[in-house]
Order: sequence, then C-alpha cells, then structure tokens
Amino acid sequence: MYDIIGSIATYNNDKNILSKAIKSFLDTELNIKLYIIDNSPTDYLRGVCVHPKTEYIFNDNNLGFGAAHNIVMRKMIDNTKYFLILNPDVYFKRGTLEQLRIFMDSNRDVGLVMPKVLYPDGSSQRLCRLLPDPYDLVLRKIDIKMFNPIIARRKSRYELGFADYNKMMDVPYLSGCFMFIRTEALKKVGIFDERFFLYLEDVDLSRRINYAYRNVYFPDAQIYHTYERGSNKDIRLLWQIILSAIKYFNKWGWFFDRRRSAVNSVTINRISGRGQ
Repeated sequence: MYDIIGSIATYNNDKNILSKAIKSFLDTELNIKLYIIDNSPTDYLRGVCVHPKTEYIFNDNNLGFGAAHNIVMRKMIDNTKYFLILNPDVYFKRGTLEQLRIFMDSNRDVGLVMPKVLYPDGSSQRLCRLLPDPYDLVLRKIDIKMFNPIIARRKSRYELGFADYNKMMDVPYLSGCFMFIRTEALKKVGIFDERFFLYLEDVDLSRRINYAYRNVYFPDAQIYHTYERGSNKDIRLLWQIILSAIKYFNKWGWFFDRRRSAVNSVTINRISGRGQ
C-alpha cells in the first residue's frame, strides 16, 4: 500500500519545468509512486521519467485532463491511501508531502486539501473559490471598461478576496493544479467526470467530494505554481472553457442551483465571521 500516488497529465510540456515537478514529488522518504500520463502527439517526454518510482504512460492521443488522471485512479485506487493530482508546472520543497499526509491522517473528515499556492516570486495565488455561477465565468472574460467595477466585485467574491489566505479555511472549490485527495473520498463520490475534456473538471470533483467530506485550504504547507492562463492566448482553449461551462451548468444547474447557493452562503458567512 502506497502512502501517496502522484499523477501528472502532460501535453507538449517544457522538459525542464516538468523535471522540477517530478523532482519535487520524489524528494521524500514516504512510500510513493508517480505516474506521468502523456497526451502529447509524440513521446519526447519519456526521457524525463526514468526514476524507478515513476511510470510513463503514453496515450498517443489527447484524452483530456480528467480522463488522463482517471487512468491512474482506476489502476491504483485500491493501492494507495492518497492521490495527488499535480500540474506539470508545480514544484515544492522537501517535507511538503509529509505535512499534507500528517494533516489528512489527523483529520479524517477532510477529503481534499490544497496548500497555499505561490507564484515563483513568492506572491500568493488566490485559488480558493466558491462554486461558480454563469456570471462568474462570463464576466471574467469581458474586457469592457464600463463593466470593470462589476467584474472586480464578482471576481473578489468568487475568489474569496475578503478572506485571509494565511489562515486555514473550508472551501467548496479548490484548484486542480494541486489536489491532495483521500482515496476513500474517490471511492465514495467517483473520479473525474470525463465529459469535461479540459476546464471545470476540478470544480465538478471538488463539489462532489465536498458533499461527503470537507475541502480544506491548508496554508501551513506551500507550493509554487508557474501559472499562465492559456485561454487568454489561444482561442481553442477559450472554446474548451465554453464547452465545459455548458456541460457543467447542464449538470448542476444554470441560474437555479439550490446546493450552490446554500454552500456559497455558508462559506461566505463562515469565512467572514458572520456564521460564528
């Protein structure tokens, strides 16, 4: 039985950046294994994955983010206590995995945990979020000056801009760049929904885990994320966001979603102190 199984889905990634993520994960005394699931058109990343605790899987096809990680989850779900969904552009210091495992071992009601996420310069990324509604996703893509105050307010609310990111908090949606998940939670609520090729699959899984467990932001542990919003540069990625958003809201509800309203209200009240 492994302590942690890690999974990195790749697509034409920079070898040096990927190597940094792999080395971060392997720098531990825990019983671990790392899978690199490659959706790239060629297997040029194979040479990066030569450590005995890594396994390279070349799909020869772009299956999408969730479907790639599901290959590992299905294969290893009975062989590990925790899964780590890790982006290829994330790295962290030795001891981080130990911190997260100790936290999860001590808090059996937590199904998903995410550490503090920093840019390489040390500034914080706000990746704790409410469950989105259509306005949250649409307004973030509108670049019209007259709407800027409205967009800023919606974005701040959605990203919990009023919260103290130095404190631990329960959050319904934690970013897919680093998802440390209790295997029991996956057995209970299921793995990634493969209807989402790219984008919002992490929202969907976070939401399902949060039905049965707590989702916790744990800032005592920290990681670094070399983050670029590709959808701002590539019309094909923007189109994927639109497709995923349609599938997500068709699944959970567009403007009338009682569960979303209740969860978001409780989260805001708790973090702001009004629920105490």
